[in-house]
Amino acid sequence: MLSKQEILNKIKEKKEFSQLPEKDVETAFSHFEKRQTTDEDKVKLTRDLLRKVFSVFTSSKILSLKNKEEISSEKRYLRTLKNRSEEWILRKHISTRERIDYYEEIYKRILKDLNKKINIIDLGAGINGFSYKYFKKFEVKYIGVEAIGQLVELMNFYFKRKKLNGEAIHLSLFELEKIKSLIKKQKGQKIIFLFKTLDSLEMLQRDYSTKFLEEIVPLSDRVIVSFATRSIGKRERFKIKRNWILKFIKDNFKILNDFEIEGERYLVFENEKK
Repeated sequence: MLSKQEILNKIKEKKEFSQLPEKDVETAFSHFEKRQTTDEDKVKLTRDLLRKVFSVFTSSKILSLKNKEEISSEKRYLRTLKNRSEEWILRKHISTRERIDYYEEIYKRILKDLNKKINIIDLGAGINGFSYKYFKKFEVKYIGVEAIGQLVELMNFYFKRKKLNGEAIHLSLFELEKIKSLIKKQKGQKIIFLFKTLDSLEMLQRDYSTKFLEEIVPLSDRVIVSFATRSIGKRERFKIKRNWILKFIKDNFKILNDFEIEGERYLVFENEKK
């Protein structure tokens, strides 16, 4: 019988999970840790759950920029991407692909009436940092927090190459105190993005979303959460309404905007006790 740490290490032997934070892997494993089954089954079940949470929005074409091309340095990475635009990257990621033609409109609506200089903390960023150019009239300091280490590296190389005021940080959203500390360190207006993120948090830990929002909303000037309203590919409308989290947000915070664009619903809100 393997120890808990040995099982966690075994789970991360799979390349797609090799750069996930230990906290995320441990949280997923907790669903199966006490199940009466073999260690092999626990590894498989945990990987299946992690795949549902992380891989559904992650294109293998993006991850293969390092793996398939055997890119082991910034120089090789830049050579690989030198003829590829931000749009090329955004279209290769399932989640951002759906926003590609609407980024300007989305950012215009969710950042309306803010100061010119803002801090954006994008939690569960994926590769959303590649949409930096769509901020247009704003002077943005962008911080993308992402669990998939390969995507963190891609964004950081991009920010450095383009000399942008951006940084990607490899961190689990279940490390709440570290997330709060990161938000508190920023000076000026703080805008939190949680694009298609709350559903993933709930898959790993039920009711974590409400606790998470209770802790971070008071630290920010504005929070934007989004939810997919249509299935990927088939574009069929989801029957699920997420009434519980929508009611929680409306009961505890001040709603500034609520709209849908191309299969994604955006809620813009702030702390009502400001």
